[in-house]
Amino acid sequence: MLTPDMQRIIGEQRLGFVATASLDGIPNVSPKGSFAVIDERTIAFGEMRSPGTIRNLKANPRIEVNFVDPFVRKGYRFAGTATVVERGEAGFDTLLPKLRSTLAHRIRTIVTIAVTKALPITSPAYDEGTTEPELRRVWTSRFRRLQPSERFEE
Repeated sequence: MLTPDMQRIIGEQRLGFVATASLDGIPNVSPKGSFAVIDERTIAFGEMRSPGTIRNLKANPRIEVNFVDPFVRKGYRFAGTATVVERGEAGFDTLLPKLRSTLAHRIRTIVTIAVTKALPITSPAYDEGTTEPELRRVWTSRFRRLQPSERFEE
């Protein structure tokens, strides 16, 4: 289910925007920077300071995650069912090294996501014939202007 390109985006971007909802339907979106691909149908992230996300997932395990390459305005959205694995529970110590996080010592909970749906995300700019190299140039230039003291390499 997770194509090589989907796995590449998750590996390169790592920052996924996680959408959950409480049992009464209150939405929550929270960025997570510790994503990893576990296998062809499973992704995971480590939780360090998102008690609302974990509370929602324990009550309602449905989840969606979006990853977007900000330079080419393309990515993927993944929907599925989450399993919450807390430190000390079976499986936690096996999953932790797969997250490759420099903050592994702070991860309290690992959320695995059994992906049931994966769809592409693309900018409407592509509808008008803009090419990926053109968008990359535009957005690289924009990020350079935002960070004039930083040097970005293409």
